[in-house]
Amino acid sequence: MNTDQIIAKIRDLIRYVEERIVLRNILLAFFILIFGTIIILQILKIYTRHNLDLTVPDFAGLTLSDAVDVAEQKDLRIEVFDSVFLSDFERSTVVEQHPQAGFKVKKNRKIFLTMNATNPEKVAMPNLVDLTIRQATAKLESFGLKVGHISYEPHIFINVVLGQRMNRQEIAPGDSVVKGARIDIVLGKGLSDEQAAVPNLVGLNLEAAKILASDRFLSVGAAVHDQTILTSEDEALAIIFRQKPEPRSNMTLPMGSAIDVWITLDSTKVSTFNTAGDSLSVSP
Repeated sequence: MNTDQIIAKIRDLIRYVEERIVLRNILLAFFILIFGTIIILQILKIYTRHNLDLTVPDFAGLTLSDAVDVAEQKDLRIEVFDSVFLSDFERSTVVEQHPQAGFKVKKNRKIFLTMNATNPEKVAMPNLVDLTIRQATAKLESFGLKVGHISYEPHIFINVVLGQRMNRQEIAPGDSVVKGARIDIVLGKGLSDEQAAVPNLVGLNLEAAKILASDRFLSVGAAVHDQTILTSEDEALAIIFRQKPEPRSNMTLPMGSAIDVWITLDSTKVSTFNTAGDSLSVSP
């Protein structure tokens, strides 16, 4: 074997060894990657408490102390996020929660509760005098109040607020009133004895009906409930299915007159009217 053959053999051997080393390093890096990934996943499982989800209990109706006890038993935490006053719920109890009952959460998750206040929240009465009915309605809503009965008095200014009352008593701007209270409004109807066409209020809720009636210088009088309405919240959602007088053709009333309405949560009771405004049918 000559010198060139020996050198060639040595080169082949070196190349073979280098290739084996590169292959070994590649395999080693691959196994390190796989092993490292498995370790990281296990650490993440432990850190995030994988498979240790808890079901959020229902806190509705519980007092704060009872809610704290239930939360501790479930390895959860609670925080009072807000408070409201709802007459249909027992005072100082939970009325809403987030996350909702049945939701899956991790251990030590904070549950935010809304409590029913012991006493109703109060706000300062705004000044509605000299505003239009639409402006007054918007202002009352911004203060968390509602429009009550609308009445009219002869005055040079038409459909402008002349007075604000509650329980038949004048209420001054700045007086403390319960949030959600209804404020009665006195509007001017002008100085003439003009008549106004009776609007069709069927299908509207009370708030919308009051605004539409006031646009004709009329008001909504008695609101008769049917058996579907049990609470004040029901009344707010109810719609008018009958009115008196009905919006027949050429039916007019003196400005400032009231229209009595019947309200329901049953949409099938809503009357239908032909294009001339004559009543076609009224469910009892």
